[in-house]
Amino acid sequence: MRQTLQTLIRNRGFTLIELMIVLFIIALASAVALPSFYNMGRDTLKSDAKRLGSTLRYVYDESTSRKSTFSILFNLDEHTWQYEGTNDSKAYSTGKGIFFDDIEVPSLGKVSRGELVLLFNPLGPEEPISIHLRKEDSEYTVKFNHISGRVRIYEGRNE
Repeated sequence: MRQTLQTLIRNRGFTLIELMIVLFIIALASAVALPSFYNMGRDTLKSDAKRLGSTLRYVYDESTSRKSTFSILFNLDEHTWQYEGTNDSKAYSTGKGIFFDDIEVPSLGKVSRGELVLLFNPLGPEEPISIHLRKEDSEYTVKFNHISGRVRIYEGRNE
C-alpha cells in the first residue's frame, strides 16, 4: 500500500511534453484571434461609414421613386442621424467613440457642430455631400454625388 501511495504522488504532475502541447495550442489560438481584435475599432468605423452611405442612397432612391421629399437630420453633437419621408423614418447613432468630424455641403461650407437638415426632393439633393467620420486616429469619408445618387467611401480624409 505504501508503494502505490508514493507512486500516485509522483504521477500527479504534468509531463513537459503535455505542457508544451498546451502552450502551443494557446499560442496558435492567440495568433488567430488577436488580429481580429486589433482591427475591431477600424471595422466599426468602416461599418458606420457604409451604413451612412446606405442611408444616403436609400433616401435618394425613395425620394426619386416616390416623387416626394425626404429629409435627413444630422445631430453632430449627439453623433446621430435620422431620415424622414412619407410614412417612413428611421434613426441611427454612431458606434462607441465614433463621431462626425464635419459635414461639407458647398452652400453651407463645413458644419462641425449642431444640427444639419438635408432635403432630398424628387430630383435628389441640390448639392454634393461629404461626411467625415472619425474614431481616434482613423477617419473615413462618405461622398454623395447629388446627380447620380452614387455613394463612395474612402479611408482617410478625402476632400
